[in-house]
Amino acid sequence: MYDIIIIGAGPAGLTSSIYARQARKSVLILEKESYGGQILKADIVKNYPGFNEISGYEFATRLYNQAKELEPDIKFEEVVEIKNYDDYKEVITNKSVYKAKAVIIASGAKNRKLGLNNEDKLLGKGVSYCSTCDGMFFKDKEVAITGGGNNAVDDALYLSNICKKVYLIYRQKNFKFDSINLSKLKEKENVIFILDTNIIDIIGDEKLESVVVKENSTNKESTLNIDGLFIAIGHIPVSSMCDNIIDTDEKGCIISNEDCTTNIDGIFAAGDVRVKDVRQLTTATSDGTISAINACKYIESKLKKG
Repeated sequence: MYDIIIIGAGPAGLTSSIYARQARKSVLILEKESYGGQILKADIVKNYPGFNEISGYEFATRLYNQAKELEPDIKFEEVVEIKNYDDYKEVITNKSVYKAKAVIIASGAKNRKLGLNNEDKLLGKGVSYCSTCDGMFFKDKEVAITGGGNNAVDDALYLSNICKKVYLIYRQKNFKFDSINLSKLKEKENVIFILDTNIIDIIGDEKLESVVVKENSTNKESTLNIDGLFIAIGHIPVSSMCDNIIDTDEKGCIISNEDCTTNIDGIFAAGDVRVKDVRQLTTATSDGTISAINACKYIESKLKKG
């Protein structure tokens, strides 16, 4: 039996592993795909303290190697279910079954995609899912953002202060909410609203060149020549392995407290998989720290009671 099983080898999971191993806890990291999470695909990271500029790959690799030096067990297996018992937790993967005193779920979230050609190919080459991460690369350039929620509006407002021109493309005729930021956005001279419209194609070879949009009511197509496309249509949390026992919101994000505790004692949530307002690299590593420290405290409290 392990002290702690960590699900996910992204920034949150790897950070929690470092803190848990430094506390001399036995640790198993379970990862479905590759270490690093979403940051692995980021071309350049400029907003992490201590680095003026670093590639997402280099950051993820440095963090992974740092965690490996502390010798946790690492297995690349997909977690399909978590079971809670009085004295331990059981984590079931597509290959085996593992037991632990505590579990940290740091399985992350996937960006909701448009599902268009070149979307993956041009990621980091003009296509982005994070305006605060990549916005400064498009200073004084023309960009588009697609989405109609609060995040899309907030991102468009942020980009309007950086970029020469911002197209906000939304599939509905009207926004279903009103906010201060939406009002501010409507006052911006460099923001152009393109409503009742969908992006139907992304054009570019080595980098993004343009997008093709189609107006829903008329089926009229047109082309926007832009330098950047920001996709803000939401995230899909990777939480299906625990939704049978852990409380989640309507989107599937794990409901947790600021100390990363969930409704089940001994099960913690860290990073993008949990309900949170800010999803950044810094908040992921912060969650990893907090969840590991509290998992260790949980284990120690159980030992005292036992």
